[in-house]
Amino acid sequence: MSELSSEDKLTLLQHAISKYEDENTLLEKLKTVLSQKDIDRGIATLIATQRVRRIGPDILQNNVSHIGELPEIPTHIKPIIDGL
Repeated sequence: MSELSSEDKLTLLQHAISKYEDENTLLEKLKTVLSQKDIDRGIATLIATQRVRRIGPDILQNNVSHIGELPEIPTHIKPIIDGL
């Protein structure tokens, strides 16, 4: 698998959050694909840019009212998302 760009990682996180809103489940599923540091940094970036919001202590949700639609899935990321 080729190295993912920062934007690819954010897109991957957004689509993973749409599948698994519970943060613990999300972390469990993503740890095979991304490092803990990349996951934490990506979630913090998505929250700071208001693309994702935190609902309660451990629930994440895409902020569709702010961003509109989720970004398109690049073809090289689609198999990763499908495998989660």
